[in-house]
Amino acid sequence: MIRSLPRVLAPAILSAFLLGACAEPRFFEQENPQRLSDWNLFRDDGSRFIPREQTLVFAPANPLFTDYAGKLRTMWLPAGGQASLRGDELEFPAGSILSKTFYYPTGADGILLESVDHENELDRQRHRMIETRLLVRREDGWHAMAYVWNEDQTEAFLRVAGASVKVSLQRSSETEDFVYFVPNENQCAGCHVTAHPDGPLHPLGAVPEQLATAGGHPSQLQAMRERGWIEAAPARTAAASWQDSRADLDTRALAYMNIHCGHCHNPDGAADTSALVLDGRHRNPVELGVCKTPVAAGGGAGDLLYSIHPGAPERSILLYRMESSEPDEMMPELGRSLAHKEGIALIRDWIAAMEGDCPEPMRAFGNG
Repeated sequence: MIRSLPRVLAPAILSAFLLGACAEPRFFEQENPQRLSDWNLFRDDGSRFIPREQTLVFAPANPLFTDYAGKLRTMWLPAGGQASLRGDELEFPAGSILSKTFYYPTGADGILLESVDHENELDRQRHRMIETRLLVRREDGWHAMAYVWNEDQTEAFLRVAGASVKVSLQRSSETEDFVYFVPNENQCAGCHVTAHPDGPLHPLGAVPEQLATAGGHPSQLQAMRERGWIEAAPARTAAASWQDSRADLDTRALAYMNIHCGHCHNPDGAADTSALVLDGRHRNPVELGVCKTPVAAGGGAGDLLYSIHPGAPERSILLYRMESSEPDEMMPELGRSLAHKEGIALIRDWIAAMEGDCPEPMRAFGNG
């Protein structure tokens, strides 16, 4: 259980950060360094963890839920490199690096708190870093790796096999004890490969519709253009945010499922056998799960009949699996140990507002 933490950086590591204070980030075409600091994406002034000026801090319109952790995201393109638009994605040049640092704010006595704000840098007195994930664009495509922060918060180390961290998280007046799981190399592909089994890894948040806006900030595509990282900011409608209370329920629910479910539940994804299309490209209500009986849910259906039962969230498998934290039931399968109460409330309201009904199951003949 993580409580209080040492706040003094080891002198050797602090010196390494300060000596490289003005240095460029580093790219490794073949080697996977054991230390996050070798990539030189961040600097440290002794109290703050700060992305280098050469990187761009960004936030997608719809961040993925990860046990109420905050996420500090950066992107970096090598000198002279430019991204180009290919369909609905940005094609980044070799040498590009995307980072995502997962952290929790800390309260009294080092208690971890739910993250509610987007941070551009992390104060070590007020934050606890858990892991930093990298997506590195090499000549043969994207490579994913996870670096886990040590107890002293002085360095993060590569963990190919993943890791687990015991966390005690305070939310409102409640404290939840759980195990935070850092994904292994293969699990990263579970989300970042959307065309299974042989498709390439690619970013999920650094795509045009997610970068067009973020929490009221100016277009991050425009920020990329100003850095010379794209020739012209592509004209893209910003993705609807599931957190936007001004949008209608249908729009918010589809936005939520797109980012949390769509990487697997698409016509080419790992969950294609379920016949659920949850990335926004469904053509009829059944593909969305309305009155659809499960195909591959196994024991995860909770003895319920339909993925979505209009007007009856308590009878809907989709909501049941979102509420569950059991490994053989919960959805998404990866990336969380806790249930996302706010996302569940949204989907519950969405299903409850649906009109119509599903047929009752056929009853067996006999027995009078």
